[in-house]
Amino acid sequence: MTEYCYIHIPFCKSKCKYCSFVSFACTDKMTGYSYSLMKEISENYRGEKLKTLYIGGGTPSLLPLNLLGKIINKFNFGDVYEFTIEVNPDDITQDTVKIYRDFGINRVSVGVQSFEDDILKEIGRRHNSQAAISAVDTLYNNGFSNISIDLIYGLPGQTSEGFLKDLRLAVSLPVSHISLYGLKIEENSYYYTHLPTDVPDDDIQADMYLAACNFLEQSGFEQYEISNFSRNGAFSRHNMNYWYNNTYYGFGVSAHGYVEGFRYYNTSDIDEYIANPVCSEYAHHVTEKERLEEEIFLGLRKTEGINIFDINKKFNIDFECKYKNVIEKYSPEFMCKKSGYLSLTRKGFMLSNIILSEFI
Repeated sequence: MTEYCYIHIPFCKSKCKYCSFVSFACTDKMTGYSYSLMKEISENYRGEKLKTLYIGGGTPSLLPLNLLGKIINKFNFGDVYEFTIEVNPDDITQDTVKIYRDFGINRVSVGVQSFEDDILKEIGRRHNSQAAISAVDTLYNNGFSNISIDLIYGLPGQTSEGFLKDLRLAVSLPVSHISLYGLKIEENSYYYTHLPTDVPDDDIQADMYLAACNFLEQSGFEQYEISNFSRNGAFSRHNMNYWYNNTYYGFGVSAHGYVEGFRYYNTSDIDEYIANPVCSEYAHHVTEKERLEEEIFLGLRKTEGINIFDINKKFNIDFECKYKNVIEKYSPEFMCKKSGYLSLTRKGFMLSNIILSEFI
C-alpha cells in the first residue's frame, strides 16, 4: 500500500536563472497536460487513503483552479492528512486561498528565496519582498497555520549580513517551516552558461549555513533535516516519508515514484508525456544492496540520523562493523553516535555528499 503522493506541475510564467528543474515557461499546454495527468492517475492510483499529497513544480499556483479541483478529486484522503501546494507569492489572493481550503489543502509552501528586491530581480523572480510578506499574511489570515517558505543562500550579490536579515524577517512572519538551500549552479540552468561573477564562495556559504542553523535554533525552529527547520513540530510529513525511504506515487512529467520495490520516473519531454502519460520512462527493481545504501543515504539527511538497531535487523548486518572505517574516519567532528543512532553533525552536513558517497 502506498499512502504518499507527489504531483508535478511543470509550468512557469518565466524561468528563474538558477532553476534546473523540469519546468516550462509557457501555459498554453496546461489543459492538455492536466487531462493527461488525470489519465495517468486513473491508470496507476489504487484508491488508498492518502496520508500526504504534495503538488510541486514549476509553479502549481498557475494551474487554473477548475483543473486543480478535477485533479484533486481523483484522490481519497485519510482522516488525518497533509496536503501541500507550492505557490508563487504573486498568485496568492484571498479568493484563491479560500478555494485552496475548500479543496482540502492544509499546507502551503511559498517560494520566497530572498527578501532583497535587487537579488530577486537579478535571479529572475517575478515577485518582490512585499508581495512575499503579503502572501504569507493572506494565507495566515485566511486560516492556514501550516505555512512554509523557501530561502536560498549564496545568491549573486548576497552578503552574510543580508542573508541574516532575511532570516530575521522570516521568523517574524507567521510561518511554521523554513527550508534553506545553498545555491548550486547546475546544468540546464541559465546560470550554467551565464556564470554570475559575484556569488559568495564556498567558505562564505558554509558560514551562512552555520549562522542560519544557530539563528533559527535560537528563534524556536528545530532543525530536523539538512535543509529543513520547523516550529512546534511542523515537520514536512511528506518529505519525511522520502527520508525514511518509504514508498510514494509520482505523477506528472519527470516525476519519480517508488512503489512495490520499483523506482520509476516519467519522461521529461512534455509533448511525449501528454501523448502517452501511462508509460513510465524507466522502472528499476531495487536490490537489497541498493535498499541498504538508500536507507543510509536518506537516513543520514535527518538530524536524528539512522537507528543502528533497526538497520541491523532490517538488513541482517552488523552496521558498525561493516562501515567501521567510514565511521571512525569522520567521528566525532563530522559524525556522532548517540542513544543508538548514528548521525551527522552540522559540520558533517556541509560535507554530506562526500561522507555519504563513502557508504555507497
